Amino acid sequence: MGDPVSPEWRDWLLDRGSLTKRLIDASDNQLTVQVLSQRTEMARPSEILALSLPPRQRALVREVLLLANGEPWVYARSVIPVSSLTGELRHLRHLDNRPLGQLLFNTPGMQRSPFQIARLRTSDLPLHATSQLSLDKESPILWGRRSRFVIYNKPLLVTEVFLPTFK
Repeated sequence: MGDPVSPEWRDWLLDRGSLTKRLIDASDNQLTVQVLSQRTEMARPSEILALSLPPRQRALVREVLLLANGEPWVYARSVIPVSSLTGELRHLRHLDNRPLGQLLFNTPGMQRSPFQIARLRTSDLPLHATSQLSLDKESPILWGRRSRFVIYNKPLLVTEVFLPTFK
């Protein structure tokens, strides 16, 4: 991982509660969700591994920015296997601009895996996630985390990356 995680970052990266709720509180209830894309596609190899899926599994991939007072604070990528989008979870196909975190943490029996923590460069994120950011010429290092959720015995994966505008 390189540099050790500072106590301030550790607090945000390892908090097992709802990041959505914490961001709502930190932004004085001014958190909005901007959907960047939502489409069905093949999950990435590392996502297939994290979700224990068969190869070439198709998933609903939703990429959003969580904005606080209009500033993009977090880029999030949710990977929901098509096989998980049935029964109790079929409504996840139509989240629109509602935060996934609120639904996850309001679901009884939800389970969450330990976090995978990573340092990323801004250039590691998709262009549509960073095009709204004013970045200097240096590529800042960002902290991110990923965890697997299981709801109604169905898995999904959520990656969250704190953007340079996060304060």
